Amino acid sequence: MSEQMSPADRAKYAAAHRAAAFVEDGMRVGLGTGSTAAWLVRSLGQRQRDEGLRFRAVPTSQRTAEQAREEGIALVTLEEAGWLDLTIDGADEFDAEFNLIKGGGGALLREKIVAAASERMIVIADIGKEVGRLGAFPLPVEVIPFGWQATQRLIEETLEAADVLGREVRPRLADGQPFVTDEGNYILDLHLGRIGQPRRLAMVLNQIPGVVENGLFVDICDMVIAGYADGRVELRDRDRGASQQDNIELPRPGNLFSDLAE
Repeated sequence: MSEQMSPADRAKYAAAHRAAAFVEDGMRVGLGTGSTAAWLVRSLGQRQRDEGLRFRAVPTSQRTAEQAREEGIALVTLEEAGWLDLTIDGADEFDAEFNLIKGGGGALLREKIVAAASERMIVIADIGKEVGRLGAFPLPVEVIPFGWQATQRLIEETLEAADVLGREVRPRLADGQPFVTDEGNYILDLHLGRIGQPRRLAMVLNQIPGVVENGLFVDICDMVIAGYADGRVELRDRDRGASQQDNIELPRPGNLFSDLAE
């Protein structure tokens, strides 16, 4: 129910619901992972039921795939799709240059592959995810399990010369054990505080042996749809250098979106 949803949930719903309108019949669409992406998948399921919308989707995680199946969304692999018309995904942070930190949900590798294989990427987020500089949210780095401690030490050495505020590196855990991604890898979370040169850091990290990918998304996002708790959304288009605002009606009591509220 909208009155029981937190301000962040209302903002996420507004952004996701507005983004769902960009999906058209026959499209091949990448579906992101995370709490905001869950609102998107539900919105697209509703459009299928209400409007007869038909499209094929490539999920970026097992979690998203399961939800999409429950909504009756047709799933295909990226190999089967070949190339995507659009990817819609959330972000843990975004800045004015459309740079992102992603991977809080542990799906950064698939998310980056899917986004890079798309004509266009739309990021949906509550306005609280906007930052002046990236880095307050820990930067996830996916590493292979073999020799991961050595990879961590190499990352720590690399950070000594990086334009960052902090340099603490922690392995991500789940129930006291290393968190394992859908690809069978581990994640190291870099607590940097501030990232002065996102593009340079992304390139340097990916040159370290054992690193599979990092959560810095640079030059990938084309549009950010930022949601507000009152149902307002702001659409920022990188190519056009312009923004516009819309208003989204929030879910009513007993609405089918109620179960997604935190």
